[in-house]
Amino acid sequence: MMLRTIVAVLVLAIGSFAVTAAVEPPPEGVAYAIDGVHSKALFRVQHLGAGRFWGRFNDVSGTVMFDRGVEIRMDVAIRTESVDSGNKDLDKHLMSPDFFNAKEPSCATMSFKSTGCSMGDKGIYMVTGDLTIHGVTKQVTVPVEFTGAADMGRGARAGFETMFSIKRSEYGMNWGVEKGMLGDEVRITVSLEGVEAKAEEAGGKK
Repeated sequence: MMLRTIVAVLVLAIGSFAVTAAVEPPPEGVAYAIDGVHSKALFRVQHLGAGRFWGRFNDVSGTVMFDRGVEIRMDVAIRTESVDSGNKDLDKHLMSPDFFNAKEPSCATMSFKSTGCSMGDKGIYMVTGDLTIHGVTKQVTVPVEFTGAADMGRGARAGFETMFSIKRSEYGMNWGVEKGMLGDEVRITVSLEGVEAKAEEAGGKK
């Protein structure tokens, strides 16, 4: 009698577990908050038809939702006033209406918000989204590389990097293009490191 009772309890327990497991939602990836200290956006453009000039933006924020082998979703913002060329006078010119017009509210932030993702060759994620620069929004598809994930005692982290090119004239930045003083094509590199968000935070970032 005792043995039958134990068996009955085990059957009920296993049955309850099976029902619970069946109704649990499938995993939707991991949410990461971008670590602004260890994330940067770089740009490169040809100067006076000769050398290639580099600059960067130091204020990068946002979130990345990563489902490994399936998709990457991104919502990234870059403050234009954080432009850094290594020269204060040049930085002032870059923030002026000739270029980023950083004081204008509609131009104060550049952003990329993904709308879709597909897998490319060699594990590259082809992420499509709305890129907003200088108050102009255009849809682009960029290749995103997953660079690694680890937890070294400072929170679970993951890294992502993309390199792509745009024509700045398409975003209303025409200074120097007509006379060839400054190139129209701009190479952009964005390197992101994210810290895994807490469960309660991730719930609002699907």
